[in-house]
Amino acid sequence: MAFPHDGKKFKKGQSGNPGGRPKALPDIKDVLIDALGEEQNGVSALKAIVLSLRNKALKGDVKSCLSLIEMYYGKPKQTVEQRFDSNEPLVIVLSDEAPNENSAE
Repeated sequence: MAFPHDGKKFKKGQSGNPGGRPKALPDIKDVLIDALGEEQNGVSALKAIVLSLRNKALKGDVKSCLSLIEMYYGKPKQTVEQRFDSNEPLVIVLSDEAPNENSAE
């Protein structure tokens, strides 16, 4: 049990946490829906952002162009090709530990 500064117990009916439990943060999806749905001059914030990206892309901004393409099609899948030039058996070790950034692999 927590004690007030003078070392005595709380008085009957007195809370040790008068402010109560802190409020939880709102869900990010709800915040985005509210923010991007706001309208100014009849245009939603989301549409204004997309139009701004489009205008930059049309002027040659490659990042804006890629952003628009990825919004529509999704990010492209990336493949990794690995070659092993050894006759030694391949050993795969599964571990729950994060890899050591300082190790020389």
